Amino acid sequence: MAIQTVLAQRDTKPIPQDNKMEWWRNARFGMFIHWGIYSRFAGEYHGIRQQGAGPEWIMNLMKIPVQEYVDTAKNFNPTKYNPDAWAKMAKDAGMKYLVITTKHHDGFALFKSNASKWNVVDATPYGKDLIEPLVKACHKYGLKLGFYFSQAQDWVNPGGGVGPKKASKGYANPDSAKIDAFVNANNGHWDVAQTTANYDEFLDKVSIPQLKELMTNYGKVDILWWDTPATTNLQQALRLEEPLKLQPNIIVNNRVKKPYERGDYKVAEGKVPAVAELDGGNWEACATLSSGWGYLTPKYNGYKSHESLIRMLIDIASKGGNFLLNVPPTPDGEFDAGSQATLKAFGDWMKKYSVSIYGTQANPLKEVSWGRITAKGDNKGTNLYLSVFNWPTDGKLKLEGLKNKKLSAKLLGTNTPLKIEADGDDILISGLPATAPDKIASVVELRTPEKLKRTFKATKIGYFTG
Repeated sequence: MAIQTVLAQRDTKPIPQDNKMEWWRNARFGMFIHWGIYSRFAGEYHGIRQQGAGPEWIMNLMKIPVQEYVDTAKNFNPTKYNPDAWAKMAKDAGMKYLVITTKHHDGFALFKSNASKWNVVDATPYGKDLIEPLVKACHKYGLKLGFYFSQAQDWVNPGGGVGPKKASKGYANPDSAKIDAFVNANNGHWDVAQTTANYDEFLDKVSIPQLKELMTNYGKVDILWWDTPATTNLQQALRLEEPLKLQPNIIVNNRVKKPYERGDYKVAEGKVPAVAELDGGNWEACATLSSGWGYLTPKYNGYKSHESLIRMLIDIASKGGNFLLNVPPTPDGEFDAGSQATLKAFGDWMKKYSVSIYGTQANPLKEVSWGRITAKGDNKGTNLYLSVFNWPTDGKLKLEGLKNKKLSAKLLGTNTPLKIEADGDDILISGLPATAPDKIASVVELRTPEKLKRTFKATKIGYFTG
């Protein structure tokens, strides 16, 4: 299908909320991508390592003057960018959707925009829209597509919010006192160029027009990922939401304004909530596979273990959530070796055990000390997937709360049938091999004719209705 045809296609009729969210709940796993001008800095400014938040915050934390930061775009030329390779790696890792930072807090748009020249086409030697070919690649590999969009913060376009932080937070700036005095007097801005418009003017001239461009120019958009609403009030949030009517079935997170009361799902950033914090609504945890959301130079970067990340996916699924794993590309547009190794590890595990993740619901039983449990029901009963982190030395797993005698169990991967016996009010699954088939997490499938589902309180979150 020609890219022009793909870009022209988008939904025009809304579907019911539950139907709209079905694919998202079934997916459970997606890729997050933070990429932009900040990738050029890679966590360092004039030889000084940035402190504080992630490298995508370097302009704010290091108080880089607007013109100096804008001039950096002259060196942004990602000639190794291969969106087809990105999408294929996401698919091979077992991911079902992809969310990219079309514009982060520095205001730099990865797409052609008529609302501001601060975009990849007009401000860089690369001179081409980065989003359009990624749309085509996602369609090719069957991935749903999401746009992260910093609707409130914008550190280059005048009037944008700034998320005020002290100058000393980024590094021991000798001019901290002077900078902070200006910041305190100018609602967090550190450069006079940021103060030549107010927030409502910024929304009308930049943010809302760019949202319209994103909702119009790229065909169907499956997710809109708001971030850091700053001072956005309800009336301003309603204005920001207006362009989303162009995509009536778009799924939206809950960060358009504070308190976080609007949206289709909640976001837990950098952590997995405890069960007690959940209420049965739609939720997503996002985390990055390395030390930063944006790219960091190798001397500062550190990669999380494959075991910890894969177990995080399992933990999230066992609580009824989705996992959005961030992969930060290099300034040249590649996924580095550490990122590729992590994606391959996910792919290897998902090839064997994805049935325990896709389309599953939260654990309907009591929590277990040896791993996590997901569930998948049908008209005839429930499959329970027991992901074992701590392999039992005696070859037995204990489960509380299951008394049905018509139970069956097998070890996924080998399909070895397992023995089930009563243990008072509980059951014991025995016959497991002496060593775990998978060092990260082996999975036992347990079948029961009971229809089991976790009982939660009613969800508290509101839904975007267009």
